Amino acid sequence: MAGHEFFESANRKRPVADPTAADPLAAEEPRRPCDPAFKHGVVVGFDGSVSSERALAYAVGMARRTHSGLIIVHVANRLPTTVWAGCEPPVFVDVPDHRTEVLGLELACADYLAEVPWILVERGGDICHELEEVGKEYAADAIVVGSTHGIVGRLFGSVAGRLAKRAKRPVVVIP
Repeated sequence: MAGHEFFESANRKRPVADPTAADPLAAEEPRRPCDPAFKHGVVVGFDGSVSSERALAYAVGMARRTHSGLIIVHVANRLPTTVWAGCEPPVFVDVPDHRTEVLGLELACADYLAEVPWILVERGGDICHELEEVGKEYAADAIVVGSTHGIVGRLFGSVAGRLAKRAKRPVVVIP
């Protein structure tokens, strides 16, 4: 089954921006409730790397064995960019990462994902925090991540290690 879209019901009220606010678009919409079909599913962190592909393969098997949905999470790299406009103070602009679209197309063509219902969720921010937040929103039974290889993981701590220390649900780390 391919990924699902969440559609907003027509009678749902949207927050109204304060007309006196400087930026009416700055009012943040609350997150939509998750699809009940994915409650108690398996969350997997995916960025297209070899270790995340192994984690995805394991998570697919885990979701199939438990007859649950698969929540694939891509935490996009949001690059803060400074814009200097003359004598105005610098402004930080959030540059989106369009990798999620490419990953979504790759996942939609993957034959092994036809075995389980799945959804792709894009988030921006700290990887550990976002994986745990998605796990909390979906009341996930487990979070599956690939191990970090390389010097960056050794110096600053791997995502898997940091997540295992602070997660409120089981974390499965795939080598």
